[in-house]
Amino acid sequence: MTDAPGDYDAVLIDVQDIMIHVDAEGDAELEGDDDGDGWISVENVNTGVYDLLELTGGVSELLADTEVPAGFVSQIRLVLGTNNSIVVDGESKPLNTPSAQQSGLKLQLNQDFEPGESYAYMLDFDVDQSVVTTGNGGYNLKPVIRVAAEINSGTVVGSVSPANIQSLVKISNTNNTISAYTDAEGHFSLNGVPPGTYMLTITPDVASGLSVYTIETVEVEANETTELELIEL
Repeated sequence: MTDAPGDYDAVLIDVQDIMIHVDAEGDAELEGDDDGDGWISVENVNTGVYDLLELTGGVSELLADTEVPAGFVSQIRLVLGTNNSIVVDGESKPLNTPSAQQSGLKLQLNQDFEPGESYAYMLDFDVDQSVVTTGNGGYNLKPVIRVAAEINSGTVVGSVSPANIQSLVKISNTNNTISAYTDAEGHFSLNGVPPGTYMLTITPDVASGLSVYTIETVEVEANETTELELIEL
């Protein structure tokens, strides 16, 4: 799990479970599918409260590493508990996540899992779009999460100066838009990027008075890291 953070001191989510929906091969019974609905919890989930704002600049968190049944996996569920909160200007406030608490956040996967093969996926949690302010000063979590296969995708990394100004880094083309914020040292990492040609924009904090910086063409190749030169705003 990684993150594109928003304008907050901390965004804390309480991860309790990861489930997958499996259509097992043949007539095989799914171990752990007590209801017969195809949903099973994966094993060895690293449950706990995670600060999404610490997961930027190439930092990620391993949520699970385990064996799963072979078959067609249509969806992933990220199940959250009730201990979710947001810190704004040093004040901690509840982060309401009603849908996640009931059944989990459903993410489309649609992948055939073959016996004996390894698969790796990254959950790219876009906090900038996912945290919604309510009219009474509260905060709701309406997650925008992108599931990216680590194989056959690329990574774009770089650094922005001045580093003490948080900047939103975004690459986009007609098919994809992927964003991340710079960390405290000005570094950024855009992960799970499908191969292709992109435009990159860097939007510094409005309070800085700096202008948006644009790179018209960034080429991304499968299983390769595109490292950009230091970008001076």
